[in-house]
Amino acid sequence: MGRILDRALEIAEEKFIAASGPGGQNVNKVATAVQLRVDVFALGMPPEAFERLKEIAGSRLTQGGEIVLTAREYRTQEQNREAARERLAALLRDALTPPRKRAKSRVNRVGKVKRLKAKKARGAVKAGRGKVDW
Repeated sequence: MGRILDRALEIAEEKFIAASGPGGQNVNKVATAVQLRVDVFALGMPPEAFERLKEIAGSRLTQGGEIVLTAREYRTQEQNREAARERLAALLRDALTPPRKRAKSRVNRVGKVKRLKAKKARGAVKAGRGKVDW
């Protein structure tokens, strides 16, 4: 997992763009928002991890197989760059971690009897709500 993450940060292209929001006059002068682009096919991910990544990334994954992340929550380029890299790392970490198998649970005999008894009682309550036949 670490190898793919290191490779992603290595080949990521960073582009600084003008950000909207707070910042006073500075927001008009300095391009503080970061747009991070990573080619997924160059990472060499296993196919099942790639499928999970497609699902997790959603609209951030382009037709050409690039993940595009934009970070603009901070007022400095460095903080936005770090935020974008953290988001990329989290995205890849989630994709590379296989989902846990669901352990089947079994209800014991007492639990089963109790459930069926409750169903009968509930059914009796509902049956009592019908039209009254004199």
